[in-house]
Amino acid sequence: MNNDAAQKRMTNFRWIICTMLFFATTVNYLDRQVLSLTWDEFIKPEFHWNDVNYANITAVFAIVYALAQLFAGNIVDKLGTKRGYAVAIGVWSVGACIHAVCGVATEAYVGASSRMELVQATGDMAVLISTFSVYVFIFARCVLAIGEGGNFPAAIKATAEYFPKKDRAYATAIFNSGSSIGALIAPLTVPLLAKYYGWELAFIIIGSLGFIWMALWIFVYKKPEENKHVNAAELAYIEQDKEADVNYQEEGETKEASKKIPVKDFFKYRQTWAFALGRFLTDGVWWFFLFWTPSYLITQFGIKTSDGLGMALIFTLYLISMLSIYGGKIPAIFMARTGKDPYICRMKAMLIYAFIPLIVLFAQPLGTISPWFPVICIGLGCAAHQSWSANMYSLGTDIFPKHASATITGICGMAAGLSSFIFQQVAGRLFEYADRTGLTFLGFEGKPAGYFIIFCYCAVAYLLGWICMKSLVPKYKPVK
Repeated sequence: MNNDAAQKRMTNFRWIICTMLFFATTVNYLDRQVLSLTWDEFIKPEFHWNDVNYANITAVFAIVYALAQLFAGNIVDKLGTKRGYAVAIGVWSVGACIHAVCGVATEAYVGASSRMELVQATGDMAVLISTFSVYVFIFARCVLAIGEGGNFPAAIKATAEYFPKKDRAYATAIFNSGSSIGALIAPLTVPLLAKYYGWELAFIIIGSLGFIWMALWIFVYKKPEENKHVNAAELAYIEQDKEADVNYQEEGETKEASKKIPVKDFFKYRQTWAFALGRFLTDGVWWFFLFWTPSYLITQFGIKTSDGLGMALIFTLYLISMLSIYGGKIPAIFMARTGKDPYICRMKAMLIYAFIPLIVLFAQPLGTISPWFPVICIGLGCAAHQSWSANMYSLGTDIFPKHASATITGICGMAAGLSSFIFQQVAGRLFEYADRTGLTFLGFEGKPAGYFIIFCYCAVAYLLGWICMKSLVPKYKPVK
């Protein structure tokens, strides 16, 4: 009798898997943040970098990451969830740790006998050190980007294997929150590690977390039907959609598969251009705030990320950005209250999100009062971006048929990557030019003027994106 009751009581091993996905995403974001939190204060003086050097490194990372996402899904499908995820986190953890040997490689290449000799170099030697170090850091960032590109495809696949359809959105929201947690932990840990143990050890310690996770993943993960920790009741719960999926495939999936659209044909649709343009005009804003805010605090206020105030400011910025958790609820509220189609409700919500970044216009003027004001403004802009981005992902599935959703997502992802690449290049060169020439803009001079110019675009980018999308696709018109 007791054995029968135990069999009927459902296990909850699927939430163990969701927890692991959460920690993997947290590590993913930590590894990505180490460079932005260390370059200006610790790495820049050692290798004689300028803003253009840093912009080149971040720009290459953005474009390689975009390309990696485009192909990672297919690779994970071929290797399977267990091996695919292990390979992805293994590659990006190696990439994270490789950053630590960039200094040693530069020393060996230029023939320096010590790190102090690199710092004290002048003239042609300083140029050689700067140039070569940028190349080795780009190599490390490329390895990191290739591995990190596999995180979300693998996590989504694991979620699909362990959760029924009705629970997948909730499970995805839980593991995706790891990105926000990683952004909160990074400013509290990375600068202190770099300050007391050296920037190299900061990369190694944070990068090594991925290897610990990989070992646990290989030990823990098995498909539900092969996992001894998943009893019959939980397996039945996980597979509750199986019969419906089989019926759907028999009735419609084979017909849809035979009508798959070649990638080049997607560009015949106004909807493709609308969504790609929406991502292109806005994604660079998020990457700019991600990679340049720590440097902005040093440039504008002389606040280092290793200072208590610097850590508190970055932490607060990403804490505010977590308001985006509610960004996906507003369209659902509009749908429930009005009964209108998802496209109209999403566009209505996205118009609200598009107005919020206008507050970034006040970041520089209010910064003359306190550094907390620009951080709050940027944090609200980041929250608006994440809300906007979540709905951008959904628009493609609202308009395009199910069998075309992956392709349209890939096309828009490439547009986002290209946006990030261009944004990083423009920002770095603008800051370098402004600093060299003493550029003035609306009462600010030098690099602060350059930041104000970029902030002005960040503030209006979402309204521009919304207007372009609404002009190209004024009402709900699905692609058939």
